[in-house]
Formats: sequence, C-alpha cells, structure tokens
Amino acid sequence: MPFITTNSVSLSGSSEEVKIFYQDIGRGKPVVLIHGWPLNHAMWEYQLNELPKHNIRVIAYDRRGFGMSSRPWEGYDYDTFASDLKALIEELELNDVTLVGFSMGGGEVARYLSKYNEDGRVTKAALISAVTPYLLLTDDNPTGVNQSTFDAIHNQLEQDRAHFLAGFGKTFFGVHLFSHPVSDDHLQHTLNMAMNSAGYATIKSMQAWSTTDFRRDLPKIKIPLLIIHGKADETVPIDGSAEETAKYVPHSQYIIYDDAPHGLFYTHREKFNEDIINFINS
Repeated sequence: MPFITTNSVSLSGSSEEVKIFYQDIGRGKPVVLIHGWPLNHAMWEYQLNELPKHNIRVIAYDRRGFGMSSRPWEGYDYDTFASDLKALIEELELNDVTLVGFSMGGGEVARYLSKYNEDGRVTKAALISAVTPYLLLTDDNPTGVNQSTFDAIHNQLEQDRAHFLAGFGKTFFGVHLFSHPVSDDHLQHTLNMAMNSAGYATIKSMQAWSTTDFRRDLPKIKIPLLIIHGKADETVPIDGSAEETAKYVPHSQYIIYDDAPHGLFYTHREKFNEDIINFINS
C-alpha cells in the first residue's frame, strides 16, 4: 500500500516517523482531496469514482491518526497537518495542483497556502463546507460558537465516542424525522469510517478545528479559490464560515447550495462533482 513518510516532533524534542496513507487514481491534472472530521480518505469514494473520467489525477490521503495512517500521540495541530500535506505534495512531485479541503480539511488548505506555496506548486484551491475562518466565539469573533459547545463534544467523545458519532452523522447529512437524504446503510458506513481512527486523534483534531484562527491565513491566498457551502449546514453553519471566508478572499468564486447539509459531497454529489471538475479544468 502507498505511504509517504513525514516526521512528528514530540514535546520532549524527539522525532517520530509518521506514515501517511494515500490513494493515487487516474492521470491528468492533479487534485489532492483532504477529508473532514471524523472521517478518512474513503469519504471521497464518489469523487474517486468520477473525477478520473475527466482527465484528472486524484490523490486522497488519510490525515495522521485516521484511516490507515500512523497514529502518533502528538502532532494534531494545523501547522503539523499542513506540513504533512507539504510532504505528500513534494514526495509525489506534484505541480499545477488543485487542493480541495472539506470541513476540517479547509484548515489545511488555508494554512498550507499561507506557509508553503512560494514554489507555486498549488495553482487552485477549494474550500468545501469548511471551518474557516474561525469557529470559536471570542470578543472579536461574534459569529463563532461558544467554547462550552466544544467542551460538551469533548466530554461525549471521551464517554461514548460511538454514540456521539452516530448522532453526529445524522446531523452531518441532514437526517431528521421527515428528511432522510441518505440510507441507514450509508450512515452505518460513515460511522464505521469515523470509528476507524484513534480516539485521542479524534479528540485532539476536534480541539484543533474548533480553536484555530485562520483569519491571517486567508488574505494570503492569491490563487483562484472556490468556496462551496450548504445553506442547510447545521454542523458548520454558513453564516459564521463561508460567508465570512468569502470576505477575506474577495476574488473567490462562492457557490451556495440552498438545500444542502454539511455532507454535500455525498448528498449533492452530482452537482458537486460537476462544479469541482469545471473549476479544475477551467
């Protein structure tokens, strides 16, 4: 199985080798898909099935702690996540790359472009249902979410991760009493995917995406940027995320899916695939 190797520096100063699993499908212009929390690269199944048909080379990888990648105790912060992404791009010798970050993965896109794109390897990027610019409620971020909400998620993950994630999956896909856009089988598949991670990685990554401020990263994005977000997103509500992100990157292309939940990569996959393909090939 394909892996790239990167290093994680512990608090004691020692370096730990970390292996990042990836899939590399198709030929053509490369796109790197960055998964959301608490899933792994397999969430992109319906993009891996479709994008290579359109002269696109698709690389999807597992973030450290998730899927088949290494599960170190430390290194669950966005500087490290962006460094892992950099290692992947360089080891695969990718150029003219489009980055597509979903939800938590939008943070990797913003931080990578802010820190590492002087070489111009990445020429386009997309933020999908992304956590940018800043989710935490603070005095200077009135559209954020109160810390107590994230503390409650932390506690539930520690007490009964499977139960919390089962409920989270329903909100993720917009499942309610009179709305069931995905099958029970798909919900179970998603839960299985979410549980295929280290519990501590799930918790530490949640702490990262809920408290990291990307407001200084976003204005440094000078390449074409596509923002896609669902108006019915209850997981990362649009008002405090995409609406604000678009203000920080005024040259971005901003597409709103009126009836889409957070997991629009699946519930609206035909429209989503079309929009991504058009953006990559434009």
